[in-house]
Amino acid sequence: MSARILFMTGTNTEVGKTVATAAVASAALQAGLRVAVLKPGQTGIAPGEPGDADEVRRLAGNLTIRELVRYPEPLAPDTAARRAGMPFLSPAEVADAVAELAAGHDLVLVEGAGGLLVRYDDEGRTLADQARAVLDAGLPAEVLLVASAGLGTLNIVALSAEALAARRLPLTGVLVGSWPTAPGLAKRCNLADLPRSAGAPLLGALPERAAAAADFAALAVASLAPELGGTWNAEHFAHTHRPE
Repeated sequence: MSARILFMTGTNTEVGKTVATAAVASAALQAGLRVAVLKPGQTGIAPGEPGDADEVRRLAGNLTIRELVRYPEPLAPDTAARRAGMPFLSPAEVADAVAELAAGHDLVLVEGAGGLLVRYDDEGRTLADQARAVLDAGLPAEVLLVASAGLGTLNIVALSAEALAARRLPLTGVLVGSWPTAPGLAKRCNLADLPRSAGAPLLGALPERAAAAADFAALAVASLAPELGGTWNAEHFAHTHRPE
């Protein structure tokens, strides 16, 4: 059986994408799967410092991590590469790395930088182009969209879904990256509205400050839908948080 390849992208920065990647990885590891995490372009981290892939391994446990390029300034990858005088990252390089990891793992998670259409090179190629290159290589890539829960998220989710559809990239679902302990009206309503905006199911909701959980493994399984290896139920969660 071929590996599952899941591109993790966000509606924006700081939406919980790295923790979401760790949660999906943790659930898969608990199911006995061999997991690899690929971070194509890491920005804003100095040489020797732990990056996003290291954080995923810290939270999730024993898995393979790989980082292709690292740029020192916290900018979009193309701008960071240009300012550092370093080479850009091409979709073909990502596709080659994914194929190599897929050969020895059951699940390969590819964590992007920022949102879906953040540029990686001077030709304007993005994480979407990387996913397209993987699909064109004959591998079964899909996309999971990590979103915020509050006001403004529906528009960005809809735009991301349209961009994916235009590129014939399969959207597996939406995952709320940080669900507050005391959600307001907009967040509660968005539980029903997010899947409508995405045209794809809601596949989980990670609680805020999930990275500080005493038992991250248990939290991961409880916060993810069965499609992602967890026990979370969208209908029950929406009913529990239904608007007054």
